[in-house]
Amino acid sequence: MALESLLRRDAMSSFAGEGHHVLPSFLQATDRSSQLRAELSEACPNLEDSEDGHLQLSRPPYSDPAKRLGECLFDEGGQPIQMNFDHGTTTLGFRYQGGIVLAVDSRATGGSLIMSQRVKKIIEINRFLLGTMAGGAADCVYWERVLGKQCRLYELRNRERISVAAASKLLANIAYSYKGMGLSMGVMVAGYDKRVSLFRNEK
Repeated sequence: MALESLLRRDAMSSFAGEGHHVLPSFLQATDRSSQLRAELSEACPNLEDSEDGHLQLSRPPYSDPAKRLGECLFDEGGQPIQMNFDHGTTTLGFRYQGGIVLAVDSRATGGSLIMSQRVKKIIEINRFLLGTMAGGAADCVYWERVLGKQCRLYELRNRERISVAAASKLLANIAYSYKGMGLSMGVMVAGYDKRVSLFRNEK
């Protein structure tokens, strides 16, 4: 607080002769951060402050959602709906006016064994393309690297970048050529060329 008071006093005194009242830049940034947080909370009412001061999605108001969610959801006959939660990798892709947001989990499992909690499941294909990873980790990483090589070859041959749609189709054709051979891939390809695009490939 002493430093903040000192900076505020210095800022005010330096412009006192000119009739200005200016806050230091870090205080302006704090005000802007508070304003953005308020706007975000208003637009997304299911966000809440965590203990460390970050925003997070609010949790259901009971301890075991898998068992107790049916107490809130009912069918036409008034019976609780039994919810069957799917297990596996969660990958989300959102396209909006300013670009694309990709979100993935970071857990790798082998059956019921959790192998790692820090797996990078968003893979950079090139500077303009990203791919997500779901299914077999080795399959996804390998074939998305191959896709990166094919995209670079296309750029050298045609003297222009490959479109997101063409890159996605290229990966789909590669996966189809291995049909029936146990390939396990659920991939989203996202990026921008002349427009922002998001495609999903599953094999």
